[in-house]
Amino acid sequence: MSRVTALLAATALAVLSSAAPAVGTTARSDVRINQIQTIATHNSYHREVTDAEKDVQRKTDANWWNLQYSHAALPHQFASQRVRGIELDVFPDPQGGLYSKPLVRRDAGLPPLDDPDLTKPGFKVLHWGDHDYATTCSALVTCLRQVRDWSDANPGHVPITILTELKTTDPAKEAVGGAKSGPWTAALLDALDAEIRTVFPDDRLITADDVRRPGLSLEESVLRHGWPRLSDSRGKVLFFMDNQSAAVQTPYLAGRPNLEGRVLFTNSRPGRPDAAFIGWNDPLGANTAQIQDFVRRGYYVRTRSDVPFTEARSGDTTRLKAALESGAQMISTDFPVIGLSARNGSDYVAELPGGAIARCNPLVAPRGCQDHRLEPRLSSQPQQR
Repeated sequence: MSRVTALLAATALAVLSSAAPAVGTTARSDVRINQIQTIATHNSYHREVTDAEKDVQRKTDANWWNLQYSHAALPHQFASQRVRGIELDVFPDPQGGLYSKPLVRRDAGLPPLDDPDLTKPGFKVLHWGDHDYATTCSALVTCLRQVRDWSDANPGHVPITILTELKTTDPAKEAVGGAKSGPWTAALLDALDAEIRTVFPDDRLITADDVRRPGLSLEESVLRHGWPRLSDSRGKVLFFMDNQSAAVQTPYLAGRPNLEGRVLFTNSRPGRPDAAFIGWNDPLGANTAQIQDFVRRGYYVRTRSDVPFTEARSGDTTRLKAALESGAQMISTDFPVIGLSARNGSDYVAELPGGAIARCNPLVAPRGCQDHRLEPRLSSQPQQR
């Protein structure tokens, strides 16, 4: 064999060796999106109101203290806080302007809001109409564009999960002159799907249609064939519905028992055709084993690592450890980085072991999965447009 031939043979062998996974390991392309675990934020858009409005809240709400937390803008959470899931509370506003005059501002002697996004028709993002409205992005499309722009700048990210709680206005506030939204109708739910699709086209979404197999229900598809591969899902988003009430789910599922053509995965339970995503907020006690059972069977689960402000005040990590051990793929917190709980007297923080952006799911990750290969520690802010 000539020196040139030997050199070519050695080069070819090196290329093949570097391309193939080592014996006993699994290539990254074999990891599925339900086989990883990430940290999400709870009420991810939330900001505190002004001091004058807090004085009003103290007089009208015995639990006003429960509202005293603020999150960074969504792109900062992705870039600097290793967050890969968010929660948005969504209110309908077909005509626009419904939430521009919160009662809490009026009672604090403040003028109506001048946010131009609030005047436009479409869905709005806030916590509690007329009482706790402050947000980093008041229009749903604005929030979603922030997610999309960050994703555009970081196309290799693991899928971002977006939990939506579909809300209506408070009857008690309505009775004293507050905004009145009305119920979530089939038409509003259709409009919600359509509005999401104006920001995220089909090739950026993971929906039930992407998971369901011919001749099978959504649940059967998930349990028999699993979720999409991570290698096919980078740069994409999944939308989940937090609501379990029939008032919202029934019109959303009408004529679409397997979520045919829908954007959101419903918060379902085993045995239903639409069962793929399960919200199970408490990971403590017997709930740990229950969530583990769901995860092992193939469902995608969201749980919580803390509740305001028990862990933030005590520093106790029992709930966090249970959430991590449960294998729930989406773990929501109000304290994703150190310092946010300091005002409550502790250094509590909910993060993955080692501060990972994503980690191999402790229950169902394939052999050879490596945390550091799921997503590089490189996140940037989107370019200003």
